[in-house]
Amino acid sequence: MTTENALAVALLIDDNSIDNFIAKRIIEMTGFARRVVVTSSCVEALSYLSVHELQVNDLPAVIFLDIHMPLCDGFDFLERFNQMNESITSKCKIIILSSSNNPLDVERIQGDDHVMLFMTKPISEGSLKEIRLKID
Repeated sequence: MTTENALAVALLIDDNSIDNFIAKRIIEMTGFARRVVVTSSCVEALSYLSVHELQVNDLPAVIFLDIHMPLCDGFDFLERFNQMNESITSKCKIIILSSSNNPLDVERIQGDDHVMLFMTKPISEGSLKEIRLKID
């Protein structure tokens, strides 16, 4: 991927700082996105989206969402995200990024129109290429 094809913004939502560091570095090194916003909770991510609702260039084209987090998990995030203004939900595609490949988690997410892919950690150059093909 080249930086001219890069998405403007990608958003990472994961409570694990090591996973965030690794994912951010891979996204940056592959030129997948020009800017990576890292949040460690769903609440923080929802706040970011709300604050930037009218700033289209700051809304992420792709949200990488971990499912299993304390307090507010990925399922809670999806429920709240789906209630947000269409100016946000129409711009952002969600990639579930989880260390779990539990079929029940996959099944629970399949009905959500904003989730385009369920993948297991870690992010790789190959998985980012797969995502780009689905977006373009």
